[in-house]
Amino acid sequence: MLAVIGGTGLNQIKDLIIESEETVDTPYGAMSAPITICKYREKNIAFLPRHGKEHAIPPHCINYRANLWGLQHLAVKDIISIATVGSIKDNVLAGMTVIPDQIIDYTYDREHSFFDGSDGVVKHIDFTFPFDKRLRDNLMEIINNMKVPFVNKAVYAAVQGPRLETAAEIDRFEKDGATIVGMTCMPEAALARELDINYVALCPVANQAAGRGESSKGLSFQNMTKNSEQMIEGVMSIIKEYVNKYGS
Repeated sequence: MLAVIGGTGLNQIKDLIIESEETVDTPYGAMSAPITICKYREKNIAFLPRHGKEHAIPPHCINYRANLWGLQHLAVKDIISIATVGSIKDNVLAGMTVIPDQIIDYTYDREHSFFDGSDGVVKHIDFTFPFDKRLRDNLMEIINNMKVPFVNKAVYAAVQGPRLETAAEIDRFEKDGATIVGMTCMPEAALARELDINYVALCPVANQAAGRGESSKGLSFQNMTKNSEQMIEGVMSIIKEYVNKYGS
């Protein structure tokens, strides 16, 4: 089954038929919210709002392990993560969509692995390419056919939050090779890989990053959220087309 993890501006899925809500007890504690099982054109899709139904869980407090374990428990094999971002590059503008192909992880103090040594075994995963190629190719095909402006090669800088970045930090991320900045793809992507779940990020650009362009004098999370909400209809159109073509 395909799952969508919703981020800023996407706490619920509209226009889909809700079949059930599944509360999963996990070995890692409570998930962000019950998993909603929806149906679109006779195809099932699972939905989980990572920040909770009321968007009350900040990025650094999300129980990523519980969320991913719970999705796997319901036989989820593919995940599309909706992850709102800020743009570091001048040619990536608010309103565009980014399908990143790489990650740099700047987060800390998050429970970031199922392989915590508690079973006495050290395990390593290959994370050379953090996003699933098949899912990326499918998404890019759909977005391209919809004539939506998008960037298909980008490096996602995963930062701790919940505060927004300084202008100097954004300069550093750019020197490191980052294209966009967000707060939730790590450890989410790595945990999905540990569970053999295919994972891809669909990143609406809500703003230019700190010190850049329209954000040169400061950032407003309220404005970012508003911009994200305005982009949700387009995001949902992409998801529906994906489910229609590739869902099962």
